[in-house]
Amino acid sequence: MAPHCANRPSIDPAFAAYPLRIARGPIQGYGVFAASPIPRGRKVIEYAGERLSLRKANARLRRILRLGRRPGVYLFGLNRFWRIDGAVGGSGAERINHSCEPNLFARRSRGHVLYFSRRRIRPGEELTVDYHLPPEALRIRCRCGSPKCRGFLNRE
Repeated sequence: MAPHCANRPSIDPAFAAYPLRIARGPIQGYGVFAASPIPRGRKVIEYAGERLSLRKANARLRRILRLGRRPGVYLFGLNRFWRIDGAVGGSGAERINHSCEPNLFARRSRGHVLYFSRRRIRPGEELTVDYHLPPEALRIRCRCGSPKCRGFLNRE
């Protein structure tokens, strides 16, 4: 397991375009926070980790859920065939929490997942992204606190 996923999660600066820090936050456990202003429309960080086939990723997810370790799930869908597991060799971006009114969006490009700023982000502000979980996936209650909260991480 990567050092950032142990007791002291951290940001790998090789993947971050701006100074970021990981700390306990109001949404869910650890979160990622801006350490300096981030302008609108800029690449903030790459979501990195071990690349897994869909079959291997599903087997890993079943094993994690069977063990009851839901907070340890950091799988990001790259395409129909591949997933990235941020829990293994991740950049720290796997600690970005969900919000129904996020300040980041994800863009997939040439086998990479990049997070960009939707708007200007102030220093100390928690970075968030809409996970867009499919409606048929396990329903997970949302804790974002946004006035626009839809109640679950799943799309409607």
